[in-house]
Amino acid sequence: MGYQTIQVRKLTPVIGAEIAGVDLSQPLGNQAFQEIHDALMENLVIFFHDQELTHDQHKAFGRLFGELHLHPTSTRKDWDHPEILIIKADENSKHVAGEEWHSDVSCDPEPPMGSILYMKELPPDGGGNTLFANMYRAWDTLSPAIQRLCEGLTAVHDGAQVYGGRFGQTPKEGGFPRNEHPVVRTHPVTGRKALYVNRNFTTRIAGLKKHESDALLEMLYRHSETPEFQCRFAWRPNSIAFWDNRAAMHHAMWDYFPHRRLGYRVTVKGDKPFLRA
Repeated sequence: MGYQTIQVRKLTPVIGAEIAGVDLSQPLGNQAFQEIHDALMENLVIFFHDQELTHDQHKAFGRLFGELHLHPTSTRKDWDHPEILIIKADENSKHVAGEEWHSDVSCDPEPPMGSILYMKELPPDGGGNTLFANMYRAWDTLSPAIQRLCEGLTAVHDGAQVYGGRFGQTPKEGGFPRNEHPVVRTHPVTGRKALYVNRNFTTRIAGLKKHESDALLEMLYRHSETPEFQCRFAWRPNSIAFWDNRAAMHHAMWDYFPHRRLGYRVTVKGDKPFLRA
């Protein structure tokens, strides 16, 4: 794909690209926006370095791609930016956001289209990388017999086991979201099929006995976490990662305890997952 307003350098042939030649603190022209969108569709996750953004500029960039999502645990009253999720770990952390492979908030009835993480502070000795996996590739490399099985299945995604369980948070009125989505979904822009289960939120496959569901999910998890489907991003201060939650999973490495890592995430609303026959 040719680009005229930005430079695109792939991290791997499978997933991930670094974008240069654009200042995200400034308004984007139509062509620059379209090329960033196209680079995201082509590479599933795109990275920007040396960006200086205020919280308002961060949100403005996210809004170019859609309405901003409010996280189901966003209950702080002392924070003027409810659309921004603070991603923080330090010497007091017992768990960190993203320490399991997942697609963000897949428990929502309409899970997010994408997430834009802006990293400000990093551990002094390295670490804190994020891994991303191509779920198109995970689907495409399943055997035809397993594909036929998965195309007829839906899975339950439950926020309670993550937010209420591991992080011990109190739900808003109505409880944490819990929804059922196709095991394989059709991407609404590219039309491609992507595997859509993850260790963090998926609890079971509907209609199967527990031992059947557990066995099939574990096989799908292990398959989708294959290293050949992945890229690994080494953060720098003022770097940004923008990933497509509909076709990519990610995993945040927590290999820097007790050091501090701090970033801010804007998330763009998505639509209800579907499978086009």
